[in-house]
Amino acid sequence: MDNVQTLFFKDDGTIPNNPLLPVLIYHDMLGKKSVEVESIFNQCSWLNSWTNGIFNYHHYHSNAHEVLGVIKGHATVQLGGESGKTLAIKSGDVIVLPAGTGHKLIESSDEFKVAGAYPNGMSYDVKTDQSEGSDKIFRRIKQVPLPKTDPIFGKEGPLLHHWNPTSGENGFSL
Repeated sequence: MDNVQTLFFKDDGTIPNNPLLPVLIYHDMLGKKSVEVESIFNQCSWLNSWTNGIFNYHHYHSNAHEVLGVIKGHATVQLGGESGKTLAIKSGDVIVLPAGTGHKLIESSDEFKVAGAYPNGMSYDVKTDQSEGSDKIFRRIKQVPLPKTDPIFGKEGPLLHHWNPTSGENGFSL
């Protein structure tokens, strides 16, 4: 798919990021269906969903992958921690964050709203640093199972290609 961007981030000392999996950004993927994004995620087995905004501080989830779909408005987010990448997102965009990937809201329009969800409804933690030790954090991140479905396309889709350990594209060493 031409409108899927991949980004890799390294450990910055505070945010571990994910050494194996890229962030996936599906640009303008939802079109007019952006208001239905939470339902789309749920139909694709990305559950434990919510609708709100994005925290305005650097954080990550060490025990779950996360998908964010922009329902309305626009925002600037920073991915990968303080030395990461700043990205403009808008209604219809979807971001898939592998476990460990830092994300933060920088600024947004007043009406900005996103839906978030997790593969098979996994519970998630919210971490802001590696105070419990980087070895422990990285072990937890590497133990998070790969999703069996793409959050938009289900059993087909970009996630299944980009996060496939046999594709040779991700630097997996299993």
